[in-house]
Amino acid sequence: MESFRVEKTIEIDSMEKLRALFGNFDENVEVIEEEIGVRIVTRGTNVVIMGKPQQVEMAYALITKLLAIISRGEVIDKAQVRYAIQLVAEGREDLIEDIASDVICLTYKGKQVRCKTLGQKRYVTAIAQNDIVFGIGPAGTGKTYLAMAMAVTAYKSREVGRIILTRPAVEAGEKLGFLPGDLQNKVDPYLRPLYDALYDLIGLENYLKLVERGIIEVAPLAYMRGRTLEDSFIILDEAQNTTSEQMKMFLTRIGIGSKAVITGDITQIDLPRGKKSGLVEAIQVLKGIKGIEFVFLTQQDVVRHELVMKIVQAYEKFYSGKGGAEQEDIREFNSNR
Repeated sequence: MESFRVEKTIEIDSMEKLRALFGNFDENVEVIEEEIGVRIVTRGTNVVIMGKPQQVEMAYALITKLLAIISRGEVIDKAQVRYAIQLVAEGREDLIEDIASDVICLTYKGKQVRCKTLGQKRYVTAIAQNDIVFGIGPAGTGKTYLAMAMAVTAYKSREVGRIILTRPAVEAGEKLGFLPGDLQNKVDPYLRPLYDALYDLIGLENYLKLVERGIIEVAPLAYMRGRTLEDSFIILDEAQNTTSEQMKMFLTRIGIGSKAVITGDITQIDLPRGKKSGLVEAIQVLKGIKGIEFVFLTQQDVVRHELVMKIVQAYEKFYSGKGGAEQEDIREFNSNR
């Protein structure tokens, strides 16, 4: 027999908080109704939840936590709501407020940069506590952007004197052919994602000033050879496209007073067939070394458009069981952590 329906009311003290909870065109509440199976209506500024007892209690716990986040002045979106629903379903609703409790930095336009998932929080904590951190996971999990935010924070707090950003110049499955201009013009297309993140965090004008002073350097990985990088925050992006030799070269450049973050997605390796990824090899070689931390992000940590998560899930499902030895290496590493 179907369970009886109940109602539960949450009192909200302002129309602004109510609008923030519902989101643009009520999209946040529509997600809650769809995912949990309740109906949500408003009576004045109060929210009334209707449905089966268990679902109503779940929605009540969720909305209470979301309102606590809104009360701190934060904006919530559909992706955050979906992630919060997952935590409530797992009985971990107390962690919802904790995820975004700390502001990493402010963007050039004054927007607060915060973690949005538990995986992201582990990643940021690992960066703060270790000299070398590997952030490994699918597209959209914030690997590069959060590392950039931590680098900007470290520079502003005078923990480091320079920020160095690099990535291997490997084409993603297509031949770009001849590129006009000087050497910098030729490598700029490979480095564009790093520029975009920097412009968002510190603004174009500040970026140009810091580059001119030598405080920020954005360069292809080949430029790192033969150097010792001291008093620097170094980010190696797209590390899945490094060779074994390149990865070893990069890791041995790190000097006194420096911190390095290596990011990559082992499902998007663009190296020529037969070349082993330096990132995959590093997971095998460096596991267990104190001071080096590996953080594995998953599709649950995707914070881009909600379709990105579905795309990642679809590919994971399609390739499950087809990943070969490299996938086995990752699974074995995770099981032994």
